[in-house]
Amino acid sequence: MKEFDFDLFTIGAGSGGVRASRISAGYGAKVGIAENRYLGGTCVNVGCVPKKLFFYASHFREEFENSKGFGWSFDSLDFNWKKLIENKNKEIKRLNDIYKKLLANTGVNIYEGTATLEDEHTVKVNDKKYTAKNILIATGSWPMIPDIPGKEYAISSNEMFYLDKLPKEIVIVGGGYIAVEFAGILHNLGCKVSLVYRGPLFLRGFDNDIRQFLVEEMKKKGVNLLFNTDIQEIAQKETKYICKLKNGNSIETEKVFYATGRLPNTQNLNLEQVGVLQAPNGAIKVNNSFQTSVPNIYAIGDVIDRVKLTPVAIAEAMALAKNLFNNEDSAMDYSAIPTAVFSQPNIGTVGLTEEQAKEKYHDIAIYLNDTKPMKHTLSGSNERALLKLIVDKSTDKVLGFHMIGPDAGEITQGIGVALKCNVTKKQLDSTVGIHPTLAEEIVTMREPSR
Repeated sequence: MKEFDFDLFTIGAGSGGVRASRISAGYGAKVGIAENRYLGGTCVNVGCVPKKLFFYASHFREEFENSKGFGWSFDSLDFNWKKLIENKNKEIKRLNDIYKKLLANTGVNIYEGTATLEDEHTVKVNDKKYTAKNILIATGSWPMIPDIPGKEYAISSNEMFYLDKLPKEIVIVGGGYIAVEFAGILHNLGCKVSLVYRGPLFLRGFDNDIRQFLVEEMKKKGVNLLFNTDIQEIAQKETKYICKLKNGNSIETEKVFYATGRLPNTQNLNLEQVGVLQAPNGAIKVNNSFQTSVPNIYAIGDVIDRVKLTPVAIAEAMALAKNLFNNEDSAMDYSAIPTAVFSQPNIGTVGLTEEQAKEKYHDIAIYLNDTKPMKHTLSGSNERALLKLIVDKSTDKVLGFHMIGPDAGEITQGIGVALKCNVTKKQLDSTVGIHPTLAEEIVTMREPSR
């Protein structure tokens, strides 16, 4: 039998790659991993973690304003962007070190550099070659900026986390998580924000009631929403930029931030040479066992373009490691995956949208509660919350839960567990609510709205 340097060699040390490598090593496999940027991947360095820290920073402004209704007073507020960046960088460095220790403590060999496939069992890193019985590609995704005149003036989320100063005004282009989250973050930090989206309504794929509700809440806060148009050209004007829109209008701004999606990061891997098949957008094609067209080469996470969420990549990694090195037959279940959008206000969602439920079920009931959070009875804020349940009338099974309001992500995690357990509306109705909380509305919606 041919001897290999490794049982598993992972290309990409993001959340999925690190988890697969660490768990595989724990099962006794000899593992190597290569990374050419930063340990922890997008999530830790230029994604979920720093974004949530920015979210916390931005939310303080509203909290300070809301506190006046509760008797607090202060003369002025002073925000230091450089201090936020400095402290954020320290935290990211701490997490990078933790990832390094996790890998080292399980005996994973770490290689810093760009890895490419030489053949189905060989990986080249920094001019050195390593053989592996199995190879895992977990290279994630990369921000995409469309090819328009002036694209060189635009920044992506990668640069957004490292700006020297907070812009006074910004144009954000896009309609996904990143666009709406940064629109709220930057607005609350004092930036004049215009959000440009080519479609009629952002957050495509989310429940329509939630999407519409967020539009109204963001408008109330003062975010300038421009739908059904796009940037045609970006031109420089001294220290600013002019965004020429397809509807004939123009916006002058200090920064142009594109959040128009991410593409699978598969360039320079030599996939074609080795015979790994890809989708038209570059995503690696895999079967239900994450096996590519080359039997001993696997792929997980954003690079396979299924569900681009960090916890999903980690779950895929766990399943793969168990199957390869612990003789298990573990499968990934993509149903009822809870997720949150840290817009302002927050969104939490799990299960089917109303539109999806109507396609799959004959008769559904919709429960809606549009309410004012208790805190805002004194805060003076006109922010509202919306909770929504979708129920199959024939079985009473809850098909979906959607929420927009304070701590929506925290609340939705628990409902995600309930949906995995096939919770019924009757069971929710029989659950005693925690009073006074916004979450109690989930178990007190008695009559269908439609």
